[in-house]
Amino acid sequence: MISIIVGCALVVGSLFCLTASLGLMRFKDVYMRMHAASKAGTLGSGVLLLALAVHAGELDVVTRAVAGVIFFMLTAPISSHLLARAAYVVGYKPCDITELDEFAKAQDGKKQ
Repeated sequence: MISIIVGCALVVGSLFCLTASLGLMRFKDVYMRMHAASKAGTLGSGVLLLALAVHAGELDVVTRAVAGVIFFMLTAPISSHLLARAAYVVGYKPCDITELDEFAKAQDGKKQ
């Protein structure tokens, strides 16, 4: 039963990582690519680490895997937000299909 759970978790985690890599290749601008990498990549690597924890079954490995998942969940969204903000401030504008630019609205509100 453990092997089936681990196998399913490995497949699901790998599919999320594959989705993240496809998003990095296919999306049009830095913001869309960053979204794909931070969301799907974090979820995929978290599921893969949890599969490792279930497969190992030892307390030290489980503790490190859970700590890794927590680390990913805490740092990836924050770092991608900061990178996206830095890219916008430097001058990388969203692509043409972006309909709503909240950061531009916020900047216009500060200037007035």
